[in-house]
Amino acid sequence: MRSFLHRRIITPVALAAIAGITLAGCSGGPGGTDAEAGAAGDGSVSVYSGISGTEAELLEESWADWEAENDIEIKFESSKEFEAQIAIRAQGGNAPDLAIIPQPGLFADLASRGFLKPAPTAVEDNVDEYWSADWKAYGTVDDVFYGAPLMASVKGFIWYSPSKFAEWGVEVPKTWDDLLAVTKTIQEKTGTAPWCAGFGSGDATGWPGTDWVEDLVLRQAGADVYDQWVANEVPFTDPQIAEAFDAVGEILLNPDYVNATFGDVKSINSIPFGDVATPIADGTCALHHQASFFDGFIADAGGEVGPDADVWAFITPSIEEGGQAVTGGGEFVGAFADDADTQKVQAYLSSPEWANSRVALGGVLSANSGLDPENATSPILQESIKILQDPNTTFRFDGSDLMPGTVGAGTFWKGIVSWINGTPTADVLTSIEAGWPSE
Repeated sequence: MRSFLHRRIITPVALAAIAGITLAGCSGGPGGTDAEAGAAGDGSVSVYSGISGTEAELLEESWADWEAENDIEIKFESSKEFEAQIAIRAQGGNAPDLAIIPQPGLFADLASRGFLKPAPTAVEDNVDEYWSADWKAYGTVDDVFYGAPLMASVKGFIWYSPSKFAEWGVEVPKTWDDLLAVTKTIQEKTGTAPWCAGFGSGDATGWPGTDWVEDLVLRQAGADVYDQWVANEVPFTDPQIAEAFDAVGEILLNPDYVNATFGDVKSINSIPFGDVATPIADGTCALHHQASFFDGFIADAGGEVGPDADVWAFITPSIEEGGQAVTGGGEFVGAFADDADTQKVQAYLSSPEWANSRVALGGVLSANSGLDPENATSPILQESIKILQDPNTTFRFDGSDLMPGTVGAGTFWKGIVSWINGTPTADVLTSIEAGWPSE
């Protein structure tokens, strides 16, 4: 089953609109009612989200048993215009009890405008116990903790054929330089471009390229610089960002290395990102950079994913051996009400019990350390969970999702397309930076 939690496309309309309780059966402590809880509630809690289709059905299935056991009805509502409508509804006094919010920037905006309620003690206790400080920070605004993470995705996987690696006599690289060496060896042994890439995604064309750059900024410059970059304290025109572009360019701008089975470097922009699964699955392309969700596309293309199967994946290696930094995405549960029933549902959604229930149904993962990786329904999801649960993993949210929409979903995407088309890096960085809103 394919999950698209890797990327929530923010429409122009949405960009315009975005200008403790302790419970039995939840991992917040023993039973009872927290002093923070408000009114008892009416036995129902509304949850609003952009999650739709099969994923919405599985979400409702994940909490169905808990609803019955706790005599609380969870009324789920989905909207394709969630990002635009949630702010409008909050401002108009028609907010849901809970919302599943996919962008930390939108979450912070709603909190800073006074729409979200601070998280109850049970929720914060769960996050302190089961998530890393990196994850908790994304649910914290002005030193106040407002909400727990829900689901997650891991970006930066490099997909390859284990049998082909054995045939070529190469091993999974441990450093970025090792990756370049493996690329060179494959090119020399096959006489063809090892990498395939596709940035095509309709109005969102370019986002797979921004994922590449984010991976390299985090690995080369480090987490502190990454944080400063997404806040524009380090501008795109900074040499450290140019270095990341240049590192990615060693692969993506090299006609000897791309674009396997599709054409030259410029073909990257015209190839739909999902179409790359076919040459990866049939072995005519050796290497591809894409998030954990890509296993669904490989399955659709007739390939099997696993350590000993047709296709497997490793995380883009660090600059120095031994480090592990990853980018990814996820969602956060924000509360617009603080009655006892709402807090009880909020606490349950932050618990390992819920995480295990949902992940066992397939297609998604969570960074909750109380999640059993074996409950995941595919090998790559199991691997992703282990990476997220590793205390040595440095996790950072997708950079373009953290930036203002005019940059992250605007000049950054457009800049990557221009860069692939041959515009010099310095010119591209200047044009991307120009999209940053003035104070």
